[in-house]
Amino acid sequence: MKKILLMTVMAMLMLAGIVPMAFAQEAMHTASPAGGNSIIFFAAIAVAAGIGMGIGALGTGIGQGFAVKGAVEGIARNPGASGKIMTTMLIGLAMIESLAIYVLVIALILLYANPLIKYVVG
Repeated sequence: MKKILLMTVMAMLMLAGIVPMAFAQEAMHTASPAGGNSIIFFAAIAVAAGIGMGIGALGTGIGQGFAVKGAVEGIARNPGASGKIMTTMLIGLAMIESLAIYVLVIALILLYANPLIKYVVG
């Protein structure tokens, strides 16, 4: 398991270094008042937003899985309390899901509130 995790982290770090370089040739031809590094800056923001969304989705998915697991175990032990457990679980799942929505909003702000985006995209 450690080997798979290490390889995944190494691949993400390598991609984070390669993706901005892939757009470096286009950056030379991009005419913008901010200079030639604007496409690299935008690519770095896109990579950061993607990694942030991935980590946010992973964390909320794990949290929701643990919440449902605990609720199912609680209902299995005490079926009479299933109504209270289910209500509490649904409220908890809504709170956990709101964290994923916050991550999405921050990623979209990073991507679309960038002042250089009008020169990069078109």
